[in-house]
Amino acid sequence: MAIVKPFRGIRPPKELVEQVESRPYDVLDSEEAHAEAGDNEKSLYHIIKPEIDFPAGTSEYDPRVYEKAAENFQKFQDKGWLVQDAEDHYYIYAQTMNGKTQYGLVVCAHTDDYMAGRIKKHELTRRDKEEDRMKHVRVNNANIEPVFFAYPDNQVLNELLMRYSQTEPEYDFIAPIDGFRHQFWVISDKQDMQTITSEFSKMPSMYIADGHHRSAAAALVGAEKQKQNPNHRGDEEYNYFMAVCFQASQLTILDYNRVVKDLNGMSSQEFLAALQVNFEVEDKGTDIYKPRQLHEFSLYLDQHWYSLKAKEGTYDNSDPIGVLDVDISSRLILDEILNIGDLRSSQRIDFVGGLRGLGELKRRVDSGEMRAALALYPVSMQQIMDIADSGKIMPPKATWFEPKLRSGLVIHKLS
Repeated sequence: MAIVKPFRGIRPPKELVEQVESRPYDVLDSEEAHAEAGDNEKSLYHIIKPEIDFPAGTSEYDPRVYEKAAENFQKFQDKGWLVQDAEDHYYIYAQTMNGKTQYGLVVCAHTDDYMAGRIKKHELTRRDKEEDRMKHVRVNNANIEPVFFAYPDNQVLNELLMRYSQTEPEYDFIAPIDGFRHQFWVISDKQDMQTITSEFSKMPSMYIADGHHRSAAAALVGAEKQKQNPNHRGDEEYNYFMAVCFQASQLTILDYNRVVKDLNGMSSQEFLAALQVNFEVEDKGTDIYKPRQLHEFSLYLDQHWYSLKAKEGTYDNSDPIGVLDVDISSRLILDEILNIGDLRSSQRIDFVGGLRGLGELKRRVDSGEMRAALALYPVSMQQIMDIADSGKIMPPKATWFEPKLRSGLVIHKLS
């Protein structure tokens, strides 16, 4: 069973939400955060990217930067830019991209569910990134930004979400940069809150869609606090962390594409010939060509687009990892032909989220920065859940969820 509970969210007043909210900390660098914050002292970047308050070049891992985050978080509360709700609530967060809306429930999930594997992951986490987020949680004593979960479709919860969607939201704005609509409702009805708690308790699992490091950090800090409290009971606020949970069928996963700097010493003709061992290669001309189905890839090389269809026998339909296009391309193209084995550390490869479109792949190759580009068909949410259920881990850089959650709509305090 999945344990969730409502919480006393810390939120910006309605009239300030567009000044406070921001993109997540991990989708932009310090320079971009500094530019986006500008002279807006209410921007959440002062809490989640507090290095912008220091001279350019200051490391985001400098101890002073973490201390500044806590100082700014307190300042935001003192000035009334963030205000804690008087009672526990669940919240609804809706995002609209390209005419499609997905509705998420903002809840507090239990750290024990993460530790026990009932909150399932599909990616490896790096200890250095976990430690960074743990420091941020510790110093603020809060989950400043939510993690992004998926749950199996649930008719009862969907009907509740649709009922609230017909009412006036607390927040409703179009975000800069992405241009998507973001809406937010507060659930205060006791019966509705009980329904949410009850329906989640019937779920055997929830799935991390995005935010693996934040999930790990929140759970580990919760475990630390348990050990530090000699009177630990189990119902303390630090046992929970904030998540936005979406029905799996509503989520949009975009392609996550690759660009490579060289062909491992081969000519274009030699590279294409090597591909023909495991793929059916077809020249599609100069117009952008997007993969149309699983196991088909698009290659951009020398101003031409090619269709690459994996041949039978090059993948295993019974293996949740081996059937993935990210695994096929990693094994049979990047590793076997181009000798790019470790996608996490190689300097010869870069990754481009699908929101930028295949035109971005073409631009980076045509500019001479990159030698070739490979476009993949998107992973499905069902594939992600199958992998998580199997206990296996996806290859790196496999999923790109869009739209990203905006930060600053609600914060969860650990005490």
